[in-house]
Amino acid sequence: MPKVSVIIPTYNRLPMLKEAVQSVLAQDYEDFELMVVDDGSTDGTSEVMKQYGGRVKVIQHQENRGVSAARNRGILQAKGKYIAFLDSDDLWVKGKLKIQVAFLDENPHYSLCYTDEIWIRRGKRVNPMKKHSKYSGWIFEKCLPLCIISPSSVMMRKTLFSTVGLFDEALPVCEDYDFWLRLSIRFPIFFINKKLIIKRGGHPDQLSNRSWGNDRYRVIALEKILSEPCLKPEEKAMVLNEMKRKCQVLSQGFLKRGNELEGRYYQEVMRRYGIEI
Repeated sequence: MPKVSVIIPTYNRLPMLKEAVQSVLAQDYEDFELMVVDDGSTDGTSEVMKQYGGRVKVIQHQENRGVSAARNRGILQAKGKYIAFLDSDDLWVKGKLKIQVAFLDENPHYSLCYTDEIWIRRGKRVNPMKKHSKYSGWIFEKCLPLCIISPSSVMMRKTLFSTVGLFDEALPVCEDYDFWLRLSIRFPIFFINKKLIIKRGGHPDQLSNRSWGNDRYRVIALEKILSEPCLKPEEKAMVLNEMKRKCQVLSQGFLKRGNELEGRYYQEVMRRYGIEI
């Protein structure tokens, strides 16, 4: 059995996907299986990936079902002790697998580690803002404002999915935000302060850039986490404070755009949880 299962979900990104695959195959650690989950691509992705032979296992969805369904399909078929994700528009730096495997092997009390990242936007390197700072330990509070963990940067023990569950396939975006909340409330997380991935953004098909108001889905995730039995009173207060911030921004934004129905809806969400408008 391989030590690590590497899962790349993809949809119609063949040129970038080939570069992502090469960044995995160029690692200086070899005990892994590489799984490309083709989520209904129409650009010949599966046919090209099969040319890699046994180095790449291709899993196909006949219809496009979204990144969560693709990741989940990979998780359920993974044979490795550890799971690592790579988005098809990102790249790994040589050494990533070796460093993270060594950390998890030596630190059994951690179920997940993640790394720092190099940001490329529209072909140019940029510096992340302060709000994207990374942290170690019990970082639930740090995960509430936005995603500070990139899926491409993580390696985790496969066993944690039996506690946390899989990715929410009902969320078209922010599925990772939802997952990190469920995980960080249950487990400490370790940050490896090395830039071991390259995040490429700003391209037209980037999921997070498709429409305004992605906080809609983060509000759904916050409502879900409120029902978790392991949520402590002080953590509930943190969630409600973050929900207030996000609902206010959404309400004001929708009203400004002339969408009164959506604007009033987020005011009602605040009332539902006793949040002052």
